[in-house]
Amino acid sequence: MPVKECTPTKKFREYQAERKNDELSANTARADLARYELELMRQSRFIEINGVVHHYYVSGPQDATETVLLVHGWDCWWMWWHHVIRKLNEQGVRTIAYDLKGHGWSDPDPGQDYAIRSFSNDLAEMVRQLELKEFHIAAFSFGPFIVLDYAKNTTDSVKSIVVYNFGYLPNNAFLERLAPAVLTLMYNTVLRKIHWWRLIYAYARVVLARNPVSYHDIMVGLKSLELCCPEVVQKTTKQITSREVTRSLPEIVNSIDIPVLFVAGAGDTIMRSHNSRKLSGFARDGSFVSVPKCGHLITLELPGTASELIIGHMKRVKGESHVKK
Repeated sequence: MPVKECTPTKKFREYQAERKNDELSANTARADLARYELELMRQSRFIEINGVVHHYYVSGPQDATETVLLVHGWDCWWMWWHHVIRKLNEQGVRTIAYDLKGHGWSDPDPGQDYAIRSFSNDLAEMVRQLELKEFHIAAFSFGPFIVLDYAKNTTDSVKSIVVYNFGYLPNNAFLERLAPAVLTLMYNTVLRKIHWWRLIYAYARVVLARNPVSYHDIMVGLKSLELCCPEVVQKTTKQITSREVTRSLPEIVNSIDIPVLFVAGAGDTIMRSHNSRKLSGFARDGSFVSVPKCGHLITLELPGTASELIIGHMKRVKGESHVKK
């Protein structure tokens, strides 16, 4: 059955108009980036999921034998995958990336329901509408919270999962009270108001990344802040820093009978490598990789490595399934 598509969101239309204006710029670099993004936007699609219009992006061979569903992180959007998407498509893999509600080009939730379970239900409904069967999932940062919740409740054929920069953080009552206020202040009050890309780049290199990131990808990061609703940041920070959520992770991971690869950046100061390794130990079929000289932004820092790890995990799972047969 054909997917029932919706009219593009206001955020998408406004962004497209900005890029069309930049395409006419005398600045060659700006014009080239605008053309690149406008070309990407040709593949953008929109569907209504649980009452909210969502943006999703499909690319790669239509007859591909493997499909990877890509779930972005906290305060991010689908464009954080754009390098990975290209590299996977070049390897003959079909990809589907989407914007969580309240992020990117997806509409906000009118009821401001940004609970992990709500995002998980949206993911399940998108899989149903797109009639996805026998697919893989990759997610980073906040994305794995959603994917793991989805995986433990689904009967769909998820063949494998790769999670980046995600682990079992130690938590206590003090952090539970302090962290949401600090993170909300940093992202909603401070970073959201900074438009000088060099300052954001300096912040990224000091705090988030261990490799140079292009000007375009810095702008991708800046746009993710602009396109993300402040309410999303406020509500999701309370969840990911709550003791109830963090303490439930080992049990959730252990409940999933799907091969899960945990990928950590050896230089990640946000999610330490040993925390990812620790969580991988609870998985029934878990494996762990630490990437040298990599921070928290692997999809933008080392997209080639991120792509190779997805491909390698898919091949491993395929090989083991043949052995079982």
